Amino acid sequence: MKKIAIAAITATSVLALSACSSGDSQVVAETKAGNVTKEELYQTLKENAGADALNMLVQQKVLDKKYKATDKEIDKKLNEYKKTAGDQIEALIKQKGEDYVKKQIKYELLMQKAAKDNIKVTDKEVKEYYDGLKGKVHVSHIVVKEKKTAEEVEKKLKKGEKFEDLAKEYSADGTAEKGGDLGWIGKNDNMDKTFTKAAFALKTGEVSGLVKTQFGYHIIKKTEERGKYDDMKKELKKELLEQKESDTTQLQTVMNELVKDANMKVKDKELKKQVEQNKAATTSGNS
Repeated sequence: MKKIAIAAITATSVLALSACSSGDSQVVAETKAGNVTKEELYQTLKENAGADALNMLVQQKVLDKKYKATDKEIDKKLNEYKKTAGDQIEALIKQKGEDYVKKQIKYELLMQKAAKDNIKVTDKEVKEYYDGLKGKVHVSHIVVKEKKTAEEVEKKLKKGEKFEDLAKEYSADGTAEKGGDLGWIGKNDNMDKTFTKAAFALKTGEVSGLVKTQFGYHIIKKTEERGKYDDMKKELKKELLEQKESDTTQLQTVMNELVKDANMKVKDKELKKQVEQNKAATTSGNS
């Protein structure tokens, strides 16, 4: 949800900028103090968000050319957002319209596909990741706000329904779409201490009773402890790849390379100067 919210804010400037053209005297607003033309609006948007807006438009064109997102994929992701961030997504739909929100979801999906296509994990990285798991446990959870709902989920678990399926159906946080998977946690991680204590008290494969924290009522499952490297290597590589594919720095690196390959030539002198300044700042910050 965070990604799409950021995209929506940025895209507001993008769409306004792309709707204006330099030299257009068409009036977009009238006031007693004077009219505002498309040319003036374009110039103001360009000065304040020009390089970022241009970069997003180019990224969208590059993604559209190289990757595809089907209506089915977009609708599925939208439904996931409605489940895990209902109020926020509904407010965004009310403000911008569902077609607009779907467009933002489309580019999020295209970016994910670009990440899968371009981000790799080495054996060295997997081994370092494994070494860092010492003293950690892999857990999943189902978290709900109401105790009554938590008790309902608990009954279904006892009847034999799958933990992962119930997490997708009931869990009220972003782990729902992953079947409640929270990944590897350590005793000293910045997590709720009641939750951590309950998680570490479990045996591998064991499911807890109801655990109340500031976030609601949890049902926790300890899925595994660190075992032998050779036994875990394949799964750890998959986990690490998923982490890298969702990392904003990694994603931006991928997009920068794709834009670079597109050989963008900025014709507007003022925008060109902004773009060059942004590149210089990025290079300086990475050195």
